[in-house]
Amino acid sequence: MDALLKFEDVELYYDHVYALKGVSVEVQEGETVALIGANGAGKSSILRAITGLRRIRSGQIRYQGKRIDGIGPDEIVRMGISMVPEARRVFPYMSVRDNLLMGAFTRNDKVGIQQSMEMVLTRFPRLKERYSQQAGTMSGGEQQMLVIGRALMARPRLLLLDEPSLGIAPKLVQDIARSIVAINRDEKVSVLLVEQNSRMALRISNRAYALTTGKVALSGNSSELLTDERVRHLYLGGEF
Repeated sequence: MDALLKFEDVELYYDHVYALKGVSVEVQEGETVALIGANGAGKSSILRAITGLRRIRSGQIRYQGKRIDGIGPDEIVRMGISMVPEARRVFPYMSVRDNLLMGAFTRNDKVGIQQSMEMVLTRFPRLKERYSQQAGTMSGGEQQMLVIGRALMARPRLLLLDEPSLGIAPKLVQDIARSIVAINRDEKVSVLLVEQNSRMALRISNRAYALTTGKVALSGNSSELLTDERVRHLYLGGEF
């Protein structure tokens, strides 16, 4: 069976400096896959390439068997890929409700949009409590819940998460981790998770790739990587 996402031998450069050099990653239907590694290892560059925000120099990116490198970001969203960017980019002066509706910009099925809204508010009760509140007045953890909810409003098959635990209080990191597990399990959404908190990422994913300076250094089942001495030495600095 073909993978839902295949990222094959990709090279990506920023000006003349390479960010990815021959990287291959795949996500099967129903999986949560983690990308771990230090800052500058190339994790976020993989997400930017998948979403069309960065053009690759060579290699291929396939989604549901169709080549998507070279396709615009808006079309990629319509195909079923949603991204939660790093740094919780909410629309600060808009309400929680309006932020969530922005995630449904590619849709025109009013009944389906309302069902998605109810699903998100059930998944994140804090958003229901703050439904009419300006997004910019919420805590960092609440804003992270909002941007994940906004991505789910597009009804994706593949959810890309870029550093969801960054700058979040430990208690809310656990809440967000549980939410990612539940979204994958209950909503049948496949997840590609970029995370510096390697311990958390390995605990909630099926498989993982460890990156070092634009290359895949190690890959395998997350449960096995958690006990791999090389991974423990190089990557397991995060607490969970």
